[in-house]
Order: sequence, then C-alpha cells, then structure tokens
Amino acid sequence: MPSTKANGITIEYETFGSPEDPPLLLVMGLGAQMIAWDDALVAALVDRGFFVIRYDNRDTGLSTWFDEAGAPDFAALLSGGEMKAPYLLDDMADDAAGLLDALAIESAHILGASMGGMIVQAFAIRHPGRVRTLTSIMSTTGDPSVGAPHPAAIEALLAPAPTDLEGVIEATLLGWKISGSPGYPIDEEEIRANATAAYERAFHPEGTARQLAAILASPDRTPGLSKLDVPTLVIHGDADTLVDPSGGRATADVVPAAALWMLPGVGHDLPAALFDELADRVAAHCGA
Repeated sequence: MPSTKANGITIEYETFGSPEDPPLLLVMGLGAQMIAWDDALVAALVDRGFFVIRYDNRDTGLSTWFDEAGAPDFAALLSGGEMKAPYLLDDMADDAAGLLDALAIESAHILGASMGGMIVQAFAIRHPGRVRTLTSIMSTTGDPSVGAPHPAAIEALLAPAPTDLEGVIEATLLGWKISGSPGYPIDEEEIRANATAAYERAFHPEGTARQLAAILASPDRTPGLSKLDVPTLVIHGDADTLVDPSGGRATADVVPAAALWMLPGVGHDLPAALFDELADRVAAHCGA
C-alpha cells in the first residue's frame, strides 16, 4: 500500500477503481484501520462507478503515531475537568484534505462511519468547497445531549486494552455482542479473522485512546453543520448502542435538506447483507 505526506504527517492509503471516475473518500472510525472497510463493500462502490480511496487515520494502522504525546488524562474529564488532547477532529479532517491534495483531487464525495462520520462532518465545515456530497454513517453532531453510548458500550469502550492476540479477539467479539446488529447474526469466525488481520498489521491501542480524547475534546459541530450547503445523507441503525440513534437523527435535523435512512435491526456495524443496498443508496445520493 502507498503512503504520502499530508498535513505534516505520513498517511497510509489505498485506491480502487479508475482515477477517471468520481472520487469517494472513505473515513473509518475509532481505532479502526482502513482494512475495516470490507473489501466486498469497496468492490460494490467501485462497481457503481467510484474511484474509492481508503486510508489509515492518524494514530492508527500504518499512518503516523503520536506516542510522544503520551496517554490522555481521562481521569480529569471524569472528575469534571477539561479534556486535553494532542489533536482534535478538526486536525483529522485536515489530514483527509491533505490526502486529497497529495492525490491532486480538488473535491470528492466523502463518507465516514462512526468517528469517521465526525471527521467528514468537520471536513465539510472546514473545507466546504471540496465536498461534492457528504455521507455520515452511525455518527453524531458532537452535542453531548445526543448520540451518547449506552452504559454497557461505555464500559467496553473504557475497559483496559488487551495486550495479546487472543485478548484482542475476545474483546472484539464482546464488542460486537454489545453493539453489533441484533437483526443480523454475527459470523464469529469472520470477526476472529478480521481481528487477527488488524492485530498483525498494526496493534496500537494507545492511538485509540488519543482518538477518543480527540472526540471528547472537540467542540459541538451543530452550529457549523447548520450552515452547510452540501447534499447530505445520514445513515444510522435503530439498534445502535455505541452511538445512540439520536445522534443520527440530530445530524439529519440540523444539516439543511439532509436525508435520513434509518436501518431496522442494525447496530454499530455495517452488515454484509446490506452492502449492495448501501452502495446503491450512496451512488444515488452522489449521482443526484
């Protein structure tokens, strides 16, 4: 996979399809590497006529790690203090803009999931002229009154990170059981294989903690979202326990003329059974 310098860091990325097709930038969520974008979904998007770009966010995968910043002080936040973070979601949005610069792409369709949805929202606010369309999946606005994780999801999110492969696999399976889609049974062997691939490629829980700090320390995006003038599609599962569906509804409510697609029986994941319909919806949204 290639890498490039962008926004002062190194970003690992991968492209699919023809550069002559409309570019679609995929932005992944908390602690997830670009390989978390399922190859079958990427292929479905390429089949719909997109030049698909996926990449590792900072502090994840093979992009620049910020280990010199140390661990965030979550205790200060929990005790009512101010959360300080070495970077914010705005910086991660500027990473995405820098990647487009490096690829000589002036504007793109942008799609993000979970934290990636927060990043593409910030991207649209900061770089509105570079956004053809915006798709925000299982995400929220940054308003603390909406989109909050359910108690079991919070407990899993803040649990000590495992240090070995088997521990990572077990934690991943537990996470899916807490926040996965109740309407779509999980394939435990596939989850084990994906967790193993991610662990062997780049195991870096310290970066996940700093990304979480970036989410918690970033300001509410509601004022900026209310001023957007970009075609916006909001997608959210009605059974999401990690980012409550109120976050998706609030996003659709605040962005002018945004469309909302609520997915029955879907939690905080993208079931493979929905890949074709998801690709069709995104293609229709971007084409319109």
